[in-house]
Amino acid sequence: MGLTAGIVGLPNVGKSTLFNAITKKNILAANYPFATIDPNVGVVIVPDERLVRLEEMYIPEKTIPTSIEFTDIAGLVKGASSGEGLGNQFLSHIRETDAIIEVVRCFKDNNIIHVEGEIDPIRDIEIINLELTIADLEIVGNRIEKMRKKAESNKDKEALKEMEALSKAKEALLNNIPLRLVDFTKEEQKILKSYSFLTIKPMIYLANISEEEVALEDNEFVKMVRDYATKEHAKCVRICAKVESELSELNIEDKEDMLNMLGLEESGLNKLIKETYDLLGLATYFTVGPDECRAWTFKKGMNAKECAGIIHTDFERGFIRAEVISYQDLIDCGSELKVKEAGRTRLEGKEYIMQDGDICHFRFNV
Repeated sequence: MGLTAGIVGLPNVGKSTLFNAITKKNILAANYPFATIDPNVGVVIVPDERLVRLEEMYIPEKTIPTSIEFTDIAGLVKGASSGEGLGNQFLSHIRETDAIIEVVRCFKDNNIIHVEGEIDPIRDIEIINLELTIADLEIVGNRIEKMRKKAESNKDKEALKEMEALSKAKEALLNNIPLRLVDFTKEEQKILKSYSFLTIKPMIYLANISEEEVALEDNEFVKMVRDYATKEHAKCVRICAKVESELSELNIEDKEDMLNMLGLEESGLNKLIKETYDLLGLATYFTVGPDECRAWTFKKGMNAKECAGIIHTDFERGFIRAEVISYQDLIDCGSELKVKEAGRTRLEGKEYIMQDGDICHFRFNV
């Protein structure tokens, strides 16, 4: 299953520098607004030590990790929802993503101008979030009118349900409450899903700090962002986009040396990817063999039959059973044969709920 995340924020907060680090693409990262003119899309591999161990064990012809697609969107400004700056054309790109990563400037640098004149992370967050809210309100307002006419003229029950869900969304938005914080019923969630509302998407606030503060405790700006994220039940990740950009240019050994020198256990990008997975409720299962070792992303709570369908629809349609071993059992025992000898290989039916780290071989017939 594909996973996409949109990177948004005001101009000059570090979005393009971060995107360079994520994808190692040399897009323009200039010190002026709208340096990123078109949406930039890049794919980044999800780091997973388990896949590395499986590759060492099976020595396959190819190894395929799972990945996340990141879209870097031009800096939004106050009034973007009504066309200011580069406006609505970029808000439409955010609608196509699964989650939003909002980069917030949490560093001082007189050489890098701030579009609002001074550093204030909460003001910056509220500018972006207000534009997302206004954009959603416009869609809600237009749709409610259409559904009202349909419900009144045809006594359409489905139209009435949709209008009620949209009215509930409108009330929240008018009170500046993002839709992700509204307690919609499952039926309402299903109705609203097709609209791809911006404020209903999971949010990660990315606090971008300076190089000098990487090994230090959170500065006052980062603390403000963390507090704001906590109140929203959102996530906050601290990162230095500039350091991440430098790390992306190094080989594995040099990267480890630099991380050690900075006093970091892992890169900020790895933390971001893990937090994105956690935010979206995602996990990983594996398929292994001499031909290929591969990681597959699935939504927590999916059953074996649904997970088989991630590989191919025929696997789901003709599902018979899944032969499953846990990653840890494989590592502890040393081989699939020894796992079987230990009686830890399992045959699971279609209702089995897949677990993170499961190693599967699907049996099917079509």
